[in-house]
Amino acid sequence: MISRRKFVKHSMQAAAGSSLLLSALQSCTTPSAYPSNLVGPNAQLGHMLRTGKFDAPSESSSADVVIIGGGISGLSAARYLKKYTGNFILLELDNDTGGNAMAGSNAISAYPWGAHYLPLPGNNDPELIAFLQKANVITGFENGLPVYNEYHLCFDPKERLYINNFWQEGLTPREGVPEKDRQEIERFLALMHDYKDQRGSDGREAFAIPVDHSSQDKKYRVLDSISMEEFLAQNKFTSPYLRWYVNYCCADDFGSSLADTSAWAGIHYFASRKGKAANASSDTMLTWPEGNYWLVKQLRKDVVSQIKNNTLVYSVETTATGVSVLYFDAATNKTKQITAHAAVLATPQFINQRLLKPSLNRALDYTAFQYAPWMVANITLDATLEERKGEKLCWDNVIYGSDSLGYVNATHQQIGFHGNQNVVTYYKPLLGSDIKKLREQAYRATIEDWKTTTLQDLRRPHKDIEHYIKQFDAWVWGHGMIKPSPGFITGETRLQAAVPVEDKIYFAHSDMSGVSIFEEAFYRGHTAIRRILERDLFKIS
Repeated sequence: MISRRKFVKHSMQAAAGSSLLLSALQSCTTPSAYPSNLVGPNAQLGHMLRTGKFDAPSESSSADVVIIGGGISGLSAARYLKKYTGNFILLELDNDTGGNAMAGSNAISAYPWGAHYLPLPGNNDPELIAFLQKANVITGFENGLPVYNEYHLCFDPKERLYINNFWQEGLTPREGVPEKDRQEIERFLALMHDYKDQRGSDGREAFAIPVDHSSQDKKYRVLDSISMEEFLAQNKFTSPYLRWYVNYCCADDFGSSLADTSAWAGIHYFASRKGKAANASSDTMLTWPEGNYWLVKQLRKDVVSQIKNNTLVYSVETTATGVSVLYFDAATNKTKQITAHAAVLATPQFINQRLLKPSLNRALDYTAFQYAPWMVANITLDATLEERKGEKLCWDNVIYGSDSLGYVNATHQQIGFHGNQNVVTYYKPLLGSDIKKLREQAYRATIEDWKTTTLQDLRRPHKDIEHYIKQFDAWVWGHGMIKPSPGFITGETRLQAAVPVEDKIYFAHSDMSGVSIFEEAFYRGHTAIRRILERDLFKIS
């Protein structure tokens, strides 16, 4: 008997020879026209919020709690609240839930439009572990360590980096890198590992997930006052290979560059992951063809009847007994009102600024919240992108020197032979300090612009890639994720954003953490509901 993972690995190796031959034959064909689409969230409905012109509500209803926003944090809040009451409603702008963990699909595979993996979680959020158990991602425990369902663990081969005209295993630059630079990279990684084991004078982990569980020791908090670029300079890290790698890591989690990323956040990227498993190494990822949308489906499974899509909330006010929420129902073309004991705004701050009346805005400095724009492209191919012997397509494929994140293979987690058809998801954060300008450029760009940019990058490792493309679809995230600029993590504005209004309006979004990852959004969601329940504001109906 062999394990499922070994079976998959050996099957992929057996198929490699035939796929290489097919790719070689296809390189003799000429490029053909293929459909291209620029897709995205429901911008038309969302932009109605800017006008502020709505009719008086024609219908009214009531609930215990209103949750606004159907991303990970909103769904996490709904899932937790369901344990106590079914008398709540979740209002979502789009026709689907998931936020930046949305996904699509075609005849070949499901594929992500955003977040696409979850690292093995640590032990700081037991509610997350409980959720993964219920979803059968964790199947049990051995010697106190979780046992993960192997179908959800990232299959081998996991990662590769295209550097010096060669695909190397792993993402840390190594092949063809001078010895001096390799030693510097090792020194940096050793320093990051040392930070991982440190604790502050308050007994807390120096860098933890959730962020709010991290140490408040000044020797760590001071790192938020400088950029990751300054941190590298202060510690005499000058290697261009190391600087590119750390810049890639900042872009990966924050959509920001070395110069725009807080050193505290940059170190957090390396030092906060402490997950362990009985049947997987600590650096293993949990992933699915559709990315984190698989987790979205698990979160909403028991709350589908409480979700109302295509609804634009445009006003949230407090009342003598709770809150009044006004929204536009696109399905009926009517404005409606819901009164409730409490509301949870699982929406980013630039949305909250428009929903709350000025008297409720708490004088919050909304300009401190900066959101990185992204472009994500899903490319359907008649090729495996294994062009030479030894170049096995991995789950994650990164190009050294590029300002993109490369691409992930959507079919990687599928079991069985799929011929040479494939879907790859290409990620490009728009790096720079002028966020407004970058966002405007992203919105002005056409599908042809995105194709040109993407293919120019992908031709470096795959010079004939256009011969294989069957479809090219792109999605622009104008506000993809929160950027932890220097001073943001330890600043008062971030903490102030989480303070409830009159014990009636609560907030749940990962931008209050400064780090836009699944674990933070999940934590913010169920934490908001816990606070509501602790206040005992109403009798559960």
